[in-house]
Amino acid sequence: MEEAEKLKKLKGTTTVGLICSDGIVMAADKRATMNYFIANKDVQKIFEIDTHLGMTIAGAVGDAQALVRLLQAEAQLYKLDKGRPMPVKAATTLFANLLNQYKFAPFFVQLLVGGVDTAPRVYNLDPFGGVTEEKFVSTGSGSLTAYGYLEEAYKEERPIRENLRVAAKAISIAIRRDAGTGDAIDLVSIGKDGFRRYSKDEVKRLLEAKEKE
Repeated sequence: MEEAEKLKKLKGTTTVGLICSDGIVMAADKRATMNYFIANKDVQKIFEIDTHLGMTIAGAVGDAQALVRLLQAEAQLYKLDKGRPMPVKAATTLFANLLNQYKFAPFFVQLLVGGVDTAPRVYNLDPFGGVTEEKFVSTGSGSLTAYGYLEEAYKEERPIRENLRVAAKAISIAIRRDAGTGDAIDLVSIGKDGFRRYSKDEVKRLLEAKEKE
């Protein structure tokens, strides 16, 4: 029970992952909290692992950053050894096995690992190594609010350019309703042109654009 309570306190964030017809979209807020204290207003929660592979983090910052560095290194070693990029499922399995090994002293994180190999893929990992493959998913303290919007607005068959606004809007709604989510929106896509991060101005224009039916 004590570990579960710690985990709840460390999930002050909202992240989103969406499968699109031509790739994936990931989004997150940029606020870091320590209980009721806003520790930082510009924290990166979406990371490029390789040009075809990314991950989002929710939870303890130190744990998450250590796992990001590990996967970045493993992805490069895999590419050197195999002569090809690490598949998204292989990266997810690597993390799942690691998290499961530490389940009695867990990393306080919830992760989304996503990218494009033979197809677009997004996986949700819990702190104990459980994995589910998702079409659309949200993690963190604002996830319930985000899901309320995603259930109605998300369409899998839409391309990246149409699902970008959906992901950004889900985070903006969570920012308005969840104290652990806030300050700015980080938005990323992974498609045929690789990993792309969108500027604040681009995100602003997406949110101001009329929603396509």
